[in-house]
Amino acid sequence: MIIDRRNFVRVAGLGALGAAAAPASTLLAEPAASRAKTASAKPLTAKRWAMVVDTRKATEENVRAAIDACHREHNVPDLHGTKDEIKWIWAESFEHAFHEQDLHYIPSAMKQAPTLLLCNHCDDPPCTQVCPTGATFKRERDGIVMMDWHRCIGCRYCIVACPYGSRSFNFRDPRAHIAEIDPEYPTRMRGVVEKCTFCEERLARGREPACVEATKASGMMVFGDLEDPDSEVSRAVRAHFCIRRKPGLGTQPEVYYIVPEVKTRDRPQFPPFEP
Repeated sequence: MIIDRRNFVRVAGLGALGAAAAPASTLLAEPAASRAKTASAKPLTAKRWAMVVDTRKATEENVRAAIDACHREHNVPDLHGTKDEIKWIWAESFEHAFHEQDLHYIPSAMKQAPTLLLCNHCDDPPCTQVCPTGATFKRERDGIVMMDWHRCIGCRYCIVACPYGSRSFNFRDPRAHIAEIDPEYPTRMRGVVEKCTFCEERLARGREPACVEATKASGMMVFGDLEDPDSEVSRAVRAHFCIRRKPGLGTQPEVYYIVPEVKTRDRPQFPPFEP
């Protein structure tokens, strides 16, 4: 159908009229991902969602199970090994993931151990500060850093601002690279940014993130409310030595990594200092 100027104005006017008639709660609702699946159970809620990854339990099998579950659940295209790769959760060696750490005395096996990486859902996320349209924002009620793909204009400022490499840009139509599309979750389009959302659509249906559910038997990943002292996440952080990625940047990541105790090289013992 050919739309001339007159028809365009008429259609645009009807659209504006419909928008004006729609409730504000509908127009300003959660992004499409939140509305894609109807809630079927009591939603999981928290004051501050956080995740703990136990690197001691990170085997190739467990890591692959987490990645596959996440990407299958969210229609992430398979462009692995290309410059256009899209990833919500992925694995790097411990040495690469924590290159700012002093790894001189860490065993070689630990340096090369697979480490799961994802959006850190920072308390002070720099990505939200540079987005000109509000397409990426932090939810006040639970701290999840969200993406609204309808608002994303593809400027990629958020990719530059994120110090963790947690965002991917669709240089091509992702739907052509999805083996089996899940009709219950929205696919993205070329020209927008996407990333992990802590499976906010699953939380709304009373389910934990897909990666956590897929690795439940191994206990490699724990998810919960960091503000609740009795939650599994809070207990794990208190009971183990945990580190976060690039803590010196002040972003306050909410993904914690349990690391094994490492014996450092014996050092000479000096007597107490006496003034």
